Amino acid sequence: MSEQETHVSPTEINLHQKSRLLELAFSDGFRFKYPCEYLRVFSNSAEVKTMTRPVHGKELVNISSMEPQGSYALKINFDDGHDTGIYSWASLHELGVNYEQHWADYLKKLAAHNLKRGEGRVLGEDGKVTIKLVYFIELAKVATKDEEEVVVPDAVVNVETLLKWIRNRGQRWQEAFADDRVQVTVNKQFSEPYTLIEHGDEVAFVPRPKF
Repeated sequence: MSEQETHVSPTEINLHQKSRLLELAFSDGFRFKYPCEYLRVFSNSAEVKTMTRPVHGKELVNISSMEPQGSYALKINFDDGHDTGIYSWASLHELGVNYEQHWADYLKKLAAHNLKRGEGRVLGEDGKVTIKLVYFIELAKVATKDEEEVVVPDAVVNVETLLKWIRNRGQRWQEAFADDRVQVTVNKQFSEPYTLIEHGDEVAFVPRPKF
């Protein structure tokens, strides 16, 4: 569906700066959470569209302010100084619907230019990423502890890769920490698979309710 054919408008706009997420609900019932990094690298400004290399190193970028543009769009200002991106409601809706495909294509472009994500993450003085893991209810039984401090390997850059690393601890961990059985918070904010893991973070694992 083209932007001209998509007649949608927002019914709710929430910026979660701690999680670096913009949450939008639309008049057609769809609700999306956009990582600030995703919106930044897919800015439709002329300066981004004409770049020969993909926008890179924006893992920690955040939205500093937003300005409505009439009744059709939102101007998003980022804290890295980028302030020329105007996102129509239709383009934001499309970015939400096709997030997985867009993000996969972006990662392929990074690889094609020998670039990778995670290079802008916060590290400790020793150059490592040390985080606190907190386990609730039956997950604490699997871990045999309520919490622990761990140094994660370089490959662990976000919630998705953290869960993969944890599941490698054994069969019980694979089952208890499956995507459909656990919810993850980072610094007490519910996260998404792409939420970046930084030095000093507190990551909590909560069993999903059983129905």
